Amino acid sequence: MEWEDHEDYLRIFAPKAFSFKENIGYLSRSADECMFSISDEKIYRALALQNETVVVEISSEGDRILFVRFLSGAAQDARAEVARYIWEWFDLDTNLESFYQLTKNDPLLHEPTAKFYGLRNVGLPDLFEALAWGILGQQINLSFAYTLKRRFVEAFGKKVDHYWLFPLPETIARLQVDDLAALKMTQKKAEYLIGVARLIESNELSKEKLLEADFKTAEKMLVNIRGIGPWTANYVLMRCLRYPSAFPIDDVGLQNAFKLTLGYDEKPTKAEIRQYAEHWRGWETYATFYLWRMLY
Repeated sequence: MEWEDHEDYLRIFAPKAFSFKENIGYLSRSADECMFSISDEKIYRALALQNETVVVEISSEGDRILFVRFLSGAAQDARAEVARYIWEWFDLDTNLESFYQLTKNDPLLHEPTAKFYGLRNVGLPDLFEALAWGILGQQINLSFAYTLKRRFVEAFGKKVDHYWLFPLPETIARLQVDDLAALKMTQKKAEYLIGVARLIESNELSKEKLLEADFKTAEKMLVNIRGIGPWTANYVLMRCLRYPSAFPIDDVGLQNAFKLTLGYDEKPTKAEIRQYAEHWRGWETYATFYLWRMLY
Protein backbone atom coordinates (compact mmCIF):
# COMPACT_ATOMS: atom_id res chain seq x y z
CA MET A 1 0.00 0.00 0.00
CA GLU A 2 1.46 3.34 -1.06
CA TRP A 3 0.19 6.46 0.68
CA GLU A 4 1.26 9.71 2.31
CA ASP A 5 -0.09 11.20 5.53
CA HIS A 6 -0.39 14.98 5.50
CA GLU A 7 -2.45 15.16 8.73
CA ASP A 8 -5.45 16.98 7.23
CA TYR A 9 -5.43 14.84 4.13
CA LEU A 10 -4.02 11.64 2.63
CA ARG A 11 -2.66 10.87 -0.79
CA ILE A 12 -3.09 7.25 -1.87
CA PHE A 13 -1.14 6.09 -4.91
CA ALA A 14 -3.18 3.56 -6.87
CA PRO A 15 -1.49 1.03 -9.16
CA LYS A 16 -1.28 1.62 -12.90
CA ALA A 17 -4.51 -0.15 -13.88
CA PHE A 18 -6.79 2.20 -11.96
CA SER A 19 -9.12 4.97 -13.08
CA PHE A 20 -10.92 7.10 -10.53
CA LYS A 21 -13.26 8.25 -13.29
CA GLU A 22 -14.37 4.68 -14.04
CA ASN A 23 -14.79 3.80 -10.39
CA ILE A 24 -16.79 6.89 -9.52
CA GLY A 25 -18.90 6.19 -12.61
CA TYR A 26 -19.67 2.76 -11.20
CA LEU A 27 -20.45 4.18 -7.76
CA SER A 28 -22.86 6.70 -9.30
CA ARG A 29 -25.10 3.99 -10.77
CA SER A 30 -27.96 4.50 -8.29
CA ALA A 31 -29.45 7.75 -7.04
CA ASP A 32 -30.83 5.79 -4.07
CA GLU A 33 -27.41 4.82 -2.66
CA CYS A 34 -27.36 5.70 1.04
CA MET A 35 -23.86 4.74 2.22
CA PHE A 36 -22.11 7.61 0.46
CA SER A 37 -22.90 10.59 -1.74
CA ILE A 38 -21.18 11.88 -4.85
CA SER A 39 -20.96 15.51 -5.88
CA ASP A 40 -18.60 17.31 -8.29
CA GLU A 41 -16.57 14.10 -8.84
CA LYS A 42 -16.02 13.70 -5.09
CA ILE A 43 -17.18 10.91 -2.80
CA TYR A 44 -18.40 11.74 0.71
CA ARG A 45 -18.93 9.09 3.37
CA ALA A 46 -18.65 8.30 7.07
CA LEU A 47 -16.36 5.48 8.18
CA ALA A 48 -16.71 3.67 11.49
CA LEU A 49 -13.17 2.93 12.59
CA GLN A 50 -11.92 0.94 15.53
CA ASN A 51 -11.89 3.84 17.97
CA GLU A 52 -13.70 6.69 16.24
CA THR A 53 -15.90 7.68 13.33
CA VAL A 54 -14.65 10.03 10.63
CA VAL A 55 -16.19 11.73 7.61
CA VAL A 56 -14.04 11.88 4.49
CA GLU A 57 -14.08 13.42 1.05
CA ILE A 58 -12.38 11.35 -1.67
CA SER A 59 -11.33 12.91 -4.97
CA SER A 60 -8.49 12.32 -7.40
CA GLU A 61 -5.36 13.90 -8.75
CA GLY A 62 -4.73 12.89 -12.34
CA ASP A 63 -7.17 9.93 -12.15
CA ARG A 64 -4.73 7.65 -10.29
CA ILE A 65 -3.90 9.42 -7.03
CA LEU A 66 -6.68 9.38 -4.47
CA PHE A 67 -6.90 12.58 -2.43
CA VAL A 68 -8.63 11.99 0.91
CA ARG A 69 -9.65 15.03 2.94
CA PHE A 70 -10.90 14.72 6.52
CA LEU A 71 -14.11 16.63 7.19
CA SER A 72 -13.81 15.66 10.84
CA GLY A 73 -10.65 15.25 12.90
CA ALA A 74 -8.79 11.95 12.85
CA ALA A 75 -6.01 10.65 15.09
CA GLN A 76 -2.85 9.33 13.44
CA ASP A 77 -3.78 5.67 13.83
CA ALA A 78 -7.25 6.49 12.46
CA ARG A 79 -5.72 8.05 9.35
CA ALA A 80 -3.80 4.84 8.68
CA GLU A 81 -7.04 2.89 9.15
CA VAL A 82 -8.80 5.12 6.63
CA ALA A 83 -6.03 4.54 4.10
CA ARG A 84 -6.31 0.77 4.57
CA TYR A 85 -10.11 0.88 4.23
CA ILE A 86 -9.98 2.85 0.97
CA TRP A 87 -7.22 0.62 -0.38
CA GLU A 88 -9.39 -2.43 0.30
CA TRP A 89 -12.61 -0.74 -0.87
CA PHE A 90 -11.10 -0.19 -4.32
CA ASP A 91 -9.33 -3.58 -4.33
CA LEU A 92 -5.96 -1.96 -4.99
CA ASP A 93 -3.95 -5.03 -3.96
CA THR A 94 -5.06 -6.87 -7.10
CA ASN A 95 -2.73 -6.61 -10.08
CA LEU A 96 -5.00 -6.41 -13.13
CA GLU A 97 -2.31 -6.45 -15.80
CA SER A 98 -2.57 -10.20 -16.47
CA PHE A 99 -6.38 -9.96 -16.50
CA TYR A 100 -6.23 -7.29 -19.18
CA GLN A 101 -3.79 -9.39 -21.21
CA LEU A 102 -6.18 -12.32 -20.92
CA THR A 103 -9.15 -10.32 -22.17
CA LYS A 104 -7.56 -8.60 -25.17
CA ASN A 105 -8.77 -11.24 -27.60
CA ASP A 106 -11.63 -12.65 -25.56
CA PRO A 107 -14.90 -12.53 -27.55
CA LEU A 108 -16.92 -11.55 -24.49
CA LEU A 109 -14.58 -9.50 -22.33
CA HIS A 110 -12.54 -7.44 -24.79
CA GLU A 111 -15.29 -4.81 -25.12
CA PRO A 112 -16.08 -4.23 -21.42
CA THR A 113 -12.43 -4.21 -20.35
CA ALA A 114 -11.52 -1.72 -23.08
CA LYS A 115 -14.54 0.44 -22.31
CA PHE A 116 -14.08 0.46 -18.52
CA TYR A 117 -10.31 0.12 -18.21
CA GLY A 118 -9.22 0.91 -14.66
CA LEU A 119 -12.50 -0.16 -13.05
CA ARG A 120 -11.97 -2.10 -9.83
CA ASN A 121 -14.13 -4.60 -8.00
CA VAL A 122 -15.35 -1.88 -5.66
CA GLY A 123 -16.15 -3.92 -2.60
CA LEU A 124 -17.99 -4.16 0.68
CA PRO A 125 -15.21 -4.65 3.23
CA ASP A 126 -17.61 -5.26 6.14
CA LEU A 127 -18.89 -8.85 6.21
CA PHE A 128 -22.30 -8.08 7.69
CA GLU A 129 -22.94 -5.32 5.15
CA ALA A 130 -21.95 -7.65 2.30
CA LEU A 131 -24.18 -10.47 3.56
CA ALA A 132 -27.09 -8.11 4.24
CA TRP A 133 -26.81 -6.54 0.78
CA GLY A 134 -26.71 -10.01 -0.77
CA ILE A 135 -29.81 -11.09 1.17
CA LEU A 136 -31.71 -7.88 0.41
CA GLY A 137 -30.97 -8.28 -3.31
CA GLN A 138 -32.26 -11.84 -3.61
CA GLN A 139 -34.85 -12.32 -6.37
CA ILE A 140 -35.66 -8.62 -6.87
CA ASN A 141 -34.43 -5.97 -9.29
CA LEU A 142 -31.52 -3.70 -8.40
CA SER A 143 -33.68 -0.60 -8.00
CA PHE A 144 -35.90 -2.19 -5.34
CA ALA A 145 -32.84 -3.68 -3.62
CA TYR A 146 -31.47 -0.15 -3.15
CA THR A 147 -34.85 0.95 -1.77
CA LEU A 148 -34.82 -1.88 0.78
CA LYS A 149 -31.24 -1.09 1.75
CA ARG A 150 -32.08 2.56 2.34
CA ARG A 151 -35.06 1.64 4.51
CA PHE A 152 -32.93 -0.82 6.48
CA VAL A 153 -30.07 1.65 7.00
CA GLU A 154 -32.30 4.58 7.92
CA ALA A 155 -34.26 2.44 10.39
CA PHE A 156 -31.33 0.78 12.19
CA GLY A 157 -28.12 2.53 11.18
CA LYS A 158 -26.44 5.55 12.72
CA LYS A 159 -26.25 8.98 11.11
CA VAL A 160 -23.04 10.98 11.38
CA ASP A 161 -23.46 14.54 10.13
CA HIS A 162 -25.30 13.90 6.85
CA TYR A 163 -23.94 10.38 6.29
CA TRP A 164 -25.09 6.94 7.35
CA LEU A 165 -23.21 4.06 8.94
CA PHE A 166 -24.50 0.59 8.16
CA PRO A 167 -26.44 -1.13 10.98
CA LEU A 168 -24.25 -3.15 13.33
CA PRO A 169 -24.84 -6.90 13.57
CA GLU A 170 -25.32 -6.62 17.34
CA THR A 171 -28.17 -4.16 16.72
CA ILE A 172 -29.94 -6.46 14.26
CA ALA A 173 -29.26 -9.57 16.36
CA ARG A 174 -31.52 -8.18 19.09
CA LEU A 175 -34.48 -7.64 16.77
CA GLN A 176 -37.50 -9.81 16.09
CA VAL A 177 -38.96 -10.35 12.63
CA ASP A 178 -41.86 -8.00 13.39
CA ASP A 179 -39.38 -5.18 13.97
CA LEU A 180 -38.53 -5.30 10.25
CA ALA A 181 -42.11 -5.51 8.98
CA ALA A 182 -42.39 -1.77 8.27
CA LEU A 183 -39.53 -2.02 5.74
CA LYS A 184 -41.75 -4.10 3.40
CA MET A 185 -39.26 -6.90 2.90
CA THR A 186 -40.35 -10.52 2.99
CA GLN A 187 -40.54 -12.31 6.32
CA LYS A 188 -37.89 -14.76 5.09
CA LYS A 189 -35.41 -11.97 4.38
CA ALA A 190 -36.03 -10.52 7.82
CA GLU A 191 -35.35 -13.95 9.35
CA TYR A 192 -32.16 -14.35 7.31
CA LEU A 193 -30.81 -10.91 8.28
CA ILE A 194 -31.40 -11.50 11.97
CA GLY A 195 -29.95 -15.01 11.76
CA VAL A 196 -26.76 -13.82 10.06
CA ALA A 197 -26.41 -10.95 12.54
CA ARG A 198 -26.65 -13.40 15.46
CA LEU A 199 -23.98 -15.67 13.94
CA ILE A 200 -21.61 -12.71 13.59
CA GLU A 201 -22.37 -11.34 17.05
CA SER A 202 -21.62 -14.75 18.62
CA ASN A 203 -18.42 -15.01 16.51
CA GLU A 204 -19.62 -18.26 14.96
CA LEU A 205 -19.13 -16.45 11.66
CA SER A 206 -16.41 -13.90 10.92
CA LYS A 207 -14.47 -12.49 8.02
CA GLU A 208 -11.27 -13.83 9.55
CA LYS A 209 -12.58 -17.41 9.70
CA LEU A 210 -13.75 -17.27 6.10
CA LEU A 211 -10.43 -15.85 4.90
CA GLU A 212 -8.53 -18.61 6.68
CA ALA A 213 -10.37 -21.18 4.54
CA ASP A 214 -9.74 -22.05 0.91
CA PHE A 215 -12.31 -20.94 -1.66
CA LYS A 216 -14.44 -24.11 -1.70
CA THR A 217 -14.46 -24.38 2.09
CA ALA A 218 -15.45 -20.73 2.48
CA GLU A 219 -18.23 -21.20 -0.08
CA LYS A 220 -19.52 -24.25 1.81
CA MET A 221 -19.39 -22.37 5.13
CA LEU A 222 -21.58 -19.64 3.68
CA VAL A 223 -24.03 -21.92 1.87
CA ASN A 224 -24.60 -23.82 5.12
CA ILE A 225 -26.10 -20.65 6.63
CA ARG A 226 -29.88 -20.39 6.39
CA GLY A 227 -30.81 -17.93 3.65
CA ILE A 228 -27.40 -18.03 1.94
CA GLY A 229 -27.55 -19.91 -1.34
CA PRO A 230 -24.84 -20.23 -4.00
CA TRP A 231 -25.65 -16.82 -5.51
CA THR A 232 -25.39 -14.91 -2.23
CA ALA A 233 -22.33 -16.90 -1.16
CA ASN A 234 -20.47 -16.09 -4.37
CA TYR A 235 -21.55 -12.47 -4.19
CA VAL A 236 -19.95 -12.20 -0.73
CA LEU A 237 -16.89 -14.15 -1.87
CA MET A 238 -16.50 -11.60 -4.69
CA ARG A 239 -17.31 -8.33 -3.00
CA CYS A 240 -16.07 -8.81 0.56
CA LEU A 241 -13.63 -11.73 0.69
CA ARG A 242 -11.99 -11.05 -2.70
CA TYR A 243 -11.71 -14.66 -3.83
CA PRO A 244 -10.77 -14.28 -7.53
CA SER A 245 -12.62 -17.44 -8.61
CA ALA A 246 -16.02 -16.52 -7.14
CA PHE A 247 -18.60 -16.91 -9.89
CA PRO A 248 -22.37 -16.42 -9.41
CA ILE A 249 -23.19 -18.41 -12.54
CA ASP A 250 -26.96 -18.36 -11.90
CA ASP A 251 -27.08 -14.56 -11.69
CA VAL A 252 -29.74 -13.06 -13.97
CA GLY A 253 -27.65 -9.94 -14.50
CA LEU A 254 -24.70 -12.03 -15.66
CA GLN A 255 -26.95 -13.88 -18.09
CA ASN A 256 -28.33 -10.59 -19.41
CA ALA A 257 -24.80 -9.23 -19.82
CA PHE A 258 -23.90 -12.29 -21.91
CA LYS A 259 -27.01 -11.76 -24.02
CA LEU A 260 -26.27 -8.05 -24.51
CA THR A 261 -22.56 -8.37 -25.24
CA LEU A 262 -22.88 -11.30 -27.64
CA GLY A 263 -26.04 -10.01 -29.32
CA TYR A 264 -28.03 -13.11 -28.42
CA ASP A 265 -31.83 -13.20 -28.71
CA GLU A 266 -32.07 -15.50 -25.72
CA LYS A 267 -30.15 -15.83 -22.47
CA PRO A 268 -27.24 -18.29 -22.69
CA THR A 269 -27.46 -21.68 -21.06
CA LYS A 270 -25.36 -22.49 -18.02
CA ALA A 271 -23.28 -24.81 -20.21
CA GLU A 272 -22.53 -21.93 -22.61
CA ILE A 273 -21.52 -19.66 -19.74
CA ARG A 274 -19.20 -22.33 -18.35
CA GLN A 275 -17.64 -22.79 -21.79
CA TYR A 276 -16.78 -19.09 -22.07
CA ALA A 277 -15.61 -18.99 -18.46
CA GLU A 278 -13.00 -21.71 -19.07
CA HIS A 279 -10.82 -19.00 -20.58
CA TRP A 280 -11.12 -16.84 -17.44
CA ARG A 281 -10.10 -19.45 -14.91
CA GLY A 282 -8.80 -17.64 -11.83
CA TRP A 283 -10.40 -14.35 -12.93
CA GLU A 284 -14.11 -15.20 -12.72
CA THR A 285 -14.78 -12.44 -10.19
CA TYR A 286 -13.42 -9.67 -12.41
CA ALA A 287 -15.01 -11.13 -15.53
CA THR A 288 -18.39 -11.07 -13.78
CA PHE A 289 -17.86 -7.55 -12.45
CA TYR A 290 -16.99 -6.14 -15.88
CA LEU A 291 -19.92 -7.92 -17.52
CA TRP A 292 -22.29 -6.51 -14.90
CA ARG A 293 -20.93 -3.05 -15.67
CA MET A 294 -22.21 -3.35 -19.24
CA LEU A 295 -25.80 -3.28 -17.97
CA TYR A 296 -25.89 0.29 -16.61
